[in-house]
Order: sequence, then structure tokens, then C-alpha cells
Amino acid sequence: EMLREKKKEKSPAITEQEEKDSLPLQTMCGAIFDSILVHMMNTVSKPNIWQPLKKKMVESLNKKKVPHTLEILNNVYGNSDIITLQEVSASLIDQAKHGPLGKKFWIAVPRNMDPVRDQNSVILLSKNTFPEGVVSEITERVEAAFPAGVDVPVAKGDINAITAVDTEGTPYVIVSFHGDTNGLATIPVNNAIVHLMATSQDLLKHKLIFGLDANTYEKAKSGKQQDVLEWGKSYVLNGQ
Repeated sequence: EMLREKKKEKSPAITEQEEKDSLPLQTMCGAIFDSILVHMMNTVSKPNIWQPLKKKMVESLNKKKVPHTLEILNNVYGNSDIITLQEVSASLIDQAKHGPLGKKFWIAVPRNMDPVRDQNSVILLSKNTFPEGVVSEITERVEAAFPAGVDVPVAKGDINAITAVDTEGTPYVIVSFHGDTNGLATIPVNNAIVHLMATSQDLLKHKLIFGLDANTYEKAKSGKQQDVLEWGKSYVLNGQ
């Protein structure tokens, strides 16, 4: 139940057969990985020593991951005006809404969020700075601004684009974006946002706040990964 099929739309480099075989391959690789770990730990230590340590790590890093994450967000970033998050689970969203963060922030999720994949982009707006909360969601308008005929590797929940107005009356377009592993969607998504704001009468006066997981590479494989310097040149050309 924890494994998910690898989608070609998110990883264009894989073949259709590899997409079909992704679940059994994940199962096999997981079993090999676990076997190596158990053999290694039994070689350098004893089960009565390393297994309690493993249990403690699992408790802290896996079972209590969501509560710990929410605690950090609240204690460290709780006074922020805007927080953009990527790869957020449905569980974290639900607990955030019903916890201390929900009292401080409007928690905006995309209408097309994926409750199964658990990789959703989320925006937190301070209720003090943005008393009216989200004015509108424009995610679909951003996706509609992609160039015709271009296959942009984005999945449900990757883009969350909204508008909001602060207490001083300044209008904003605020976007949270989770890029694909190879970063190939990063430039097209940014270009679409800029194009939409430049060509939409209702967005011309809005300021852009864009938080993203760009997934760019210092030494990218040409045509397969997004080079970080090319990404930099792209947003500079957009006046960002």
C-alpha cells in the first residue's frame, strides 16, 4: 500500500514498460536494500543493540514525522506572513488545519490535490497579514498558459497558485510548486506564471511570491535534466 506506480508523465525518461513494471521493481529493490542493511548491521553489531536504535529512529523520523514537522513550522516559522510548502501529505494538511497553525494561518491547498500521492503544494497565509484569506485560486489558469503542444511534466497537486490581498491593500499572486525529479517543468511553469500575470488584466498590478522546489542540477544531463544556470538565465530574462 505504501508503493505507488512510477508515472511517465512525471519521469519522461522511463519507458511505458518500465512504468508498468515500476511496482514489482520497487518491491524487489526494497527487499534487496533491506537485506543489505540487515546483513550489514548484523556484521558490525548485534540485533539487541541496533534494533532498539532503529526503533527509536523510526519513531522520531517516520511515525512522528508529521507532528515534529508541524512543531517546527509553528515554533520557528509561526510569525511568517507566507509559508510555501511542497510534497505535503493529506495527513499533515488535516492536522495543520486543526492545530495551532490553523489558528494563525489560512491553509490553502489546490483544488486538484492528490490525497493518495501525498506530494501536494500548500500555501500558508498569516491571518493577521491577509485577513480575507485566499481571494481566488488560479492554478488552472497557470496550467492553461503552458505553450501549446509542449508536454510539461506536472501532476495533480504540484502547482498551487492563488491570489490574496494584504492589510495594506497590496494584491499578490502566490505560488507553491513542486518540480519533477529532473526539473524539466520548472522553467515552463515559471514562464506560464509570468505570461499569465502579464496578459491578464485582473493580475497586472499583482506582485509575485513564488516558492518552489526547482530540482535543478549543477551538472545536468543535456535534454534530461534542468541545468541550474539555464534556470537562472530564464528567470533573469523574465525580469525576476
